[in-house]
This record gives sequence, C-alpha cells and structure tokens, in this order.
Amino acid sequence: MRITGVIQAGGKSTRMGGEPKALLTLGGRPIIERVLGVVRAVTGEVLIVTNTPEVYAHLGLPMVPDVFPDHGSLGGIYSGLVAAPGDAAFTVACDMPFLSEDVARLVTSRAGEADVVIPQIGGHWETLPACYAKACLGPIARRLRAGRLKIIGFFDEVRVLAIAEAEIARLCDPAAVFLNVNTPDDLARARALADSAEAR
Repeated sequence: MRITGVIQAGGKSTRMGGEPKALLTLGGRPIIERVLGVVRAVTGEVLIVTNTPEVYAHLGLPMVPDVFPDHGSLGGIYSGLVAAPGDAAFTVACDMPFLSEDVARLVTSRAGEADVVIPQIGGHWETLPACYAKACLGPIARRLRAGRLKIIGFFDEVRVLAIAEAEIARLCDPAAVFLNVNTPDDLARARALADSAEAR
C-alpha cells in the first residue's frame, strides 16, 4: 500500500500571535523539521498543505493549498488526501514536536486494515496523526460542502480502526507525543519537556 505523508500547515497561528508555529524552534530545530524527519522515515513521499507556500519553500517539498479555504482541520485533511498520489495519507499537524517514529510506524503499518486508522487516547480520537484512505474523500467532501467541520463526523460512513492507548503507551508517553504547540504556554511546556529529556 502506497502511503503519502501529509503535513498540515494551513492554520493562521492566531493563538501564537500570527508567528508560524511550525517554524518555532525546539532543541535548536524548527518544529516542522522535527515532524518532517518522522514522516519521511515512515512514508515514501511527503507534501505540505499550506496557504503560505513561501514560508515553507526552503523545505523543498510539494505544497498544496486548501481546496475549501477556512474549513479548518477537516478541510486540510481533505486537501492533502486529494493531492496525495498514494492510496492513503498519513496526516500530521505541523506543530507536534514529539511526534514519535514508533507511533507513526504503528499507525501506518495498519493502514491497509481500514479507511481511517487513528489513535484513541482517554476515549478521545487523536485525528492528527492518523491515516486516511481515499475512500474518505466522498464523505468528507459532503460534510465540507454542508459546513459540518467536525472531523469525526464522517466516521460512521467509513471503516475506522482505533489504535488503543495501551499500544501507544508501550512505545512512548501519549501526553508528549500528541502535544500540539498552539500557544506560548504550550511552547514553554514543550521546551521544558525537551530540556528534561536531554537532561536524562
């Protein structure tokens, strides 16, 4: 099965004062470069969904804009999946500094078993990172056109495979791997985690 890596970088970083959160540094590297390293390790090809391609041109990756502008994360998932040449898209957020290669491999290794392969932590669906197959395109498009932007809203129309929290926890700390850097407080917490990891 051919899986395309898709990095979502279409947000406006309003809670970070407009500064692209993907370019904030952690451990001396921009967060998006940390994410890219993991995605490249588990997929044969990577693209970025972004409406500001000039910001990420230095990465040398294919870039696509949102097909449905201002339609949130669901719109970004759709845009990446439409553009992905593979059978499925391993879709991640650009602001997850502790994205784990082990977790990425676990999710992508199950991609052929369902239309959505997604971690479930504390009863909550972790919609990024997750694998979305091309079979999701129709159900997602119908919701986007109706303005129904809840990501899990289309799950009842497709086959969904949950990756249990226990499987994730055997590999890494779920609280760290699913941390998004959306605010200055999140960034401070991420930097503290990175510092403590280095100290160990």
